[in-house]
Amino acid sequence: MMSHVDDTEDVALDFASEEDAAKLRRRIRHPLATLFHLLFRVLSIVAYLFCGWFSNSFIASFVIIIVLLSMDFWTVKNITGRLMVGLRWWNHVDEDGKSHWVFESRKSKTRETITESRIFWFGLIVCPVIWVAFLFASLFSLSFKWFMVVIIALGLTGSNLYGYIRCKVGAKKKLTTVATSFLGAQLLRTATTAMTPAEQK
Repeated sequence: MMSHVDDTEDVALDFASEEDAAKLRRRIRHPLATLFHLLFRVLSIVAYLFCGWFSNSFIASFVIIIVLLSMDFWTVKNITGRLMVGLRWWNHVDEDGKSHWVFESRKSKTRETITESRIFWFGLIVCPVIWVAFLFASLFSLSFKWFMVVIIALGLTGSNLYGYIRCKVGAKKKLTTVATSFLGAQLLRTATTAMTPAEQK
């Protein structure tokens, strides 16, 4: 026997589950990764602004800033992008010795949260913008030694920004223009050789 629901009968809707799902989307699921996503970036900027107050040695300040930037680059590239937004990029060399850049995006978005995604992209975009401001400041003040530090910072932070934009946009549309490929290659090459000046010092 088949039973029919009367049109006049009230049907209970499960709003609680929808509310719980919304709360889960707003929560921070990876607090430690979120902390370190911003920590090294902020510390490198603070060190750039105030290192002269604590030391007159440019070499010491240079090393501290580059170490912080390198730690930020590795953390964002290998950990926070994968955990917070499900994106990953890397480079590998094939048997013929050719270098290949790989950009990946997780198909399922259920593990991502809105809060973590906003924090990730905010930190990823704002910090390079701040370094661009430092770039013009160093040019106007004719401080070429700090100009070199800013160039390295832009290379490291900009390469992560470019890589993750390729991951994000590449899931919807392939970027194949020569200009884009050239810019990305320059940023990624700068990031991989950023520590060379520090070793020479």
